[in-house]
Amino acid sequence: MSQLPILPDTNPSRAVLDSFRISIAKRLSETLPLTLEQAFAGVDYGKKGEDFTVALPRFRLPGKVAEIAATVLEGFQPDEWIESIVIDRSFLHFRVNTTNMIFQVLNQVDALTHLTPSGQPEYGSNNFGKGKRVVIEYSSPNIVKEFHLGHLRSTIIGAFLANLYKACGWEFGMVATGYEKYGSQAEFDQDPIMHLYNVYVKVTKDLETDPKVKVEAARWFKRMEDGDEDVLKKWRGWRETSLEKYQEAYDQLNIKFDVYTGESNVSKESMDKAFAQLEDMGLISDRDFAKEVDLNKWNLKAPIVRKTDGTSTYLTRDIGGAIERYEQYKFDKMIYVVGAAQDFHLAQVFKVLERMGFPWAKNLLHINYGMVQGMSTRKGTAVFLDQIIKKAGNVMHEQMKKNNEKYAVIQDPQATSLEIGITGIKIQDMAAKRFNPQLLPLPPTSQIATHTLAQYPNAREIAFLLGTYPDVVNVALKTHEPSGVVTFAFKLAHAISTAWDRVIVKGEEDVEKASAKMFLYECAKEVLAAAMHLLSIRPLERM
Repeated sequence: MSQLPILPDTNPSRAVLDSFRISIAKRLSETLPLTLEQAFAGVDYGKKGEDFTVALPRFRLPGKVAEIAATVLEGFQPDEWIESIVIDRSFLHFRVNTTNMIFQVLNQVDALTHLTPSGQPEYGSNNFGKGKRVVIEYSSPNIVKEFHLGHLRSTIIGAFLANLYKACGWEFGMVATGYEKYGSQAEFDQDPIMHLYNVYVKVTKDLETDPKVKVEAARWFKRMEDGDEDVLKKWRGWRETSLEKYQEAYDQLNIKFDVYTGESNVSKESMDKAFAQLEDMGLISDRDFAKEVDLNKWNLKAPIVRKTDGTSTYLTRDIGGAIERYEQYKFDKMIYVVGAAQDFHLAQVFKVLERMGFPWAKNLLHINYGMVQGMSTRKGTAVFLDQIIKKAGNVMHEQMKKNNEKYAVIQDPQATSLEIGITGIKIQDMAAKRFNPQLLPLPPTSQIATHTLAQYPNAREIAFLLGTYPDVVNVALKTHEPSGVVTFAFKLAHAISTAWDRVIVKGEEDVEKASAKMFLYECAKEVLAAAMHLLSIRPLERM
């Protein structure tokens, strides 16, 4: 096999399609006045059945496009990398060598899934973030409130980002962050979170008609900040109970945190220190006996950093919390996964930290999202996560019962239906197929005749898709969007189901061909599992 040049920011040992792209770039740089780097930047994945496409006008070369295209094609001979080049107006479509591509992709998927030094699947991962640290704050249900659907979006997106940064070599930390009138110890003991939630709804309703409730709430909050042990003891008990309940929800969602903390854990010392620094820098001014920071120059108004009674605000606590996080983790990036309703607030937080002179303030990032409509904990209209999961699980269980043959081989139908329900909640639906077990275990990969797959267009489509997965991960790291990974998973699941009655394993009399087909499906299963893990979904062996 011919030697290819090495290009920065490429890694054929972990993303084998880089080799094919480098080969295309090499031909372009040898036939056109382009550097290898310039040529490589112009090689994009194709559409509508094309492997790779180059848009010639992007290079802004002198001469007619047709003549430039003819120069690239002149003297072309198919090799182990490129099978054919087709001129399509101002585009060049490159089709890679099918046999070599299938062999290279499947062997890389297999090796990086089963033969890694870590013993863990690594296909799609990279080390681009090696030596860097990221802190991701997400989920953040409020203490003494049930985990509801409104928290789910932050939780799923945050978990995806944590998995994504970990897959790209980053070192990371994940942070999750009226009783006297309506409280009942008996009801609290029976269902603590639901009881506290009901108390919250009742007190909030009182707030609409009785201004004294707000005054009483402020008095309780001040007692907390002043270190009143009676109040803090109650709060610690509620917090511990809440965390136990939330951890049950996180376990169901296949999500784990390094640290459970929140604004109530931000120390008064940190907030006081930040406030003193703002005062020393002359950034604080008075407003009706409260204290504010003027951000009008940046169209961010003048947020209050200390109330008239001397207590902190959300802004003060978030500033103190960010400082504590940096002092503890020395992060290279910190991501807040919070709804779009907090856009303005976090812009204020970031700007205040920037004005305080912290160089790391530029590395704070807000990943926002739209909120679930029609839900309010204050009004008591929230839909709770455990109710949704149970309902989805019951629906899937009833559906599974309709196929007696498959139902009989499932070891734990209840747990399986629940897991499928959770997956459905996360990304609608994903289909999986059972494979023919008689060929397992497969022979060593060196003995598998992957060249026999080249005759099947569907096998080629699957193999090429598998090869694109490392790039899907890289793009997701740039956009912070899980949708690209979801789209990839759906494409792969669709490609598998489409191939099922064309690249047939069961009934294939040629054992060599059957093993190669089985190897293709096994690799596809592993990459689909990798994408699902990235989305914090547990893959199922049978369903």
